[in-house]
Amino acid sequence: MPPPGLPCTLTDPMLPMIPTPDLPPFEPLSDRLRRIAQTRPDAPALGDGERLLAYGTLDALVDRVAGALQRDGVQPGQAVACCAATAVPQALVFLGALRAGAVPAPIAPSVTPGQFAAMLADAGAPLLFADAQAQALLAAAPPGVRRVALDASPAAGRPFDDWLAPAGARPVPVTPRPQDPFNIIYSSGTTGTPKGIVQPHSMRHAHVQRAARYGMDQGSVLLLATPLYSNTTLVAFYPALGAGARVHLMHKFDAAAYLHLAQALRATHTMLVPVQYRRLMAWPGFDAHDLSAFRMKLCTSAPFDAELKAEVLARWPGGLLEVYGMTEGGGSCMLDAREHPDKLHTVGRPSPGHDVRLIDEQGRELPSGLDTVGEVVGRSPSMMSGYHGQRALTREAEWFDAQGRRYIRTGDIGRFDADGFLVLMDRRKDLVISGGFNIYPGDLEAVLRQHPAVEDAAVVGVPSARWGETPAAWVVRRAGAAGGAALDAQTLRAWANERLGRTQRLAGLQWLDELPRSSIGKVLKRELRERWLASGVGVE
Repeated sequence: MPPPGLPCTLTDPMLPMIPTPDLPPFEPLSDRLRRIAQTRPDAPALGDGERLLAYGTLDALVDRVAGALQRDGVQPGQAVACCAATAVPQALVFLGALRAGAVPAPIAPSVTPGQFAAMLADAGAPLLFADAQAQALLAAAPPGVRRVALDASPAAGRPFDDWLAPAGARPVPVTPRPQDPFNIIYSSGTTGTPKGIVQPHSMRHAHVQRAARYGMDQGSVLLLATPLYSNTTLVAFYPALGAGARVHLMHKFDAAAYLHLAQALRATHTMLVPVQYRRLMAWPGFDAHDLSAFRMKLCTSAPFDAELKAEVLARWPGGLLEVYGMTEGGGSCMLDAREHPDKLHTVGRPSPGHDVRLIDEQGRELPSGLDTVGEVVGRSPSMMSGYHGQRALTREAEWFDAQGRRYIRTGDIGRFDADGFLVLMDRRKDLVISGGFNIYPGDLEAVLRQHPAVEDAAVVGVPSARWGETPAAWVVRRAGAAGGAALDAQTLRAWANERLGRTQRLAGLQWLDELPRSSIGKVLKRELRERWLASGVGVE
């Protein structure tokens, strides 16, 4: 029988680490950071444009954060919440909490007050680190949560520099086990319902080992322009520090500022989401910048168009590695676009040590074959313990094979090609079932993007009296496209429907200045559905 779901507290035992010959023995990240600081104390470690810390200084500050947490009674296994802009102080909170044996629980400043209150209550964090970005949320914090201000915001709490333990302080050593919680990542995905994803130390240990696959070493410079509270950022941030590289944090993404920094820092690595790549490729001054130091560019978290991958390869020096996976972990795939330019429509092959399979709607494993389409499930050393305090949701996210081995369900529909590369069709929840036919929105979006006046597109299922549901599209115009401004929605819809199958035809199409997206670039299709329902437009 499958094991029971996740216990409701962080201090309860977690699922054990999955052994694999590809991983070295477990070493806590905090211990690894200490070792690098002892051997290379003057090497640049972490900066944000306002300060740059060497590894020795970083390690000492991490000690002071850990010492202050222990002084304030934070126990191993307790959550420490942080809601702030991406900057060095937020990173210090993360690393200091880990050294104290605590569990970082970052919260996005963009959440609603209700979500903020729910996340803090769910984590049970006795301490909240915040700055001006969280100012509008602080009144919603549960009573009894102490605050520390990471900037000069008076309402955020005690000033960080005053709160720190004295210089030279050393915390009581804490040695985490592989199965102990490393952090809680709150991910609402595109559903709007926040879930606390508990990632164990073993999972982050597996992530840190990816530094070699990324080509990261002591001479690397990682430029990050995604939020530090997002797993998208952390899957590059932690491996870079574990490799002894230099990490530069941007407070927020801006194409011009990013390109200036990339050139000035001689950046060798970056992690960006597809919408950021698209904006950089469209930036008028892109080709005037010297980006020749880049070794590898990373991408994850949202669909990455084959055409956009090809453009990045052609215009931006260095490799391009797409990483397909979930914050919950399970099986991930990697596509080295430079090595496989004929596979840009895929997300690559399963990573070493990752077992990726397909299942049907009844949860039955599907046989391999070119015509097999099913939900993607995966198992690896990188797997969440579960959703914090949510046993039922945890069980919904799990699948067990005939031997009782645990896999994580992705909710993605895909198939494998003849060479073992995974081709994603769409999200299972975004699948449109119209008159009994399965319609994959990604196929329709790809057709719309072929029009020269279209920059981006999103297709969702909307209610239909005749078919149950039917596809409708929201489209963003391409700036400067010849005749684009004069193109009306009905003409574009007719153009697309001529190229679509009979069951795929769009029932409606609307222009938008910009698609609604999450902080890491995922299109919020639930918002588009809500707009359609609120408009009162009906279709037969």
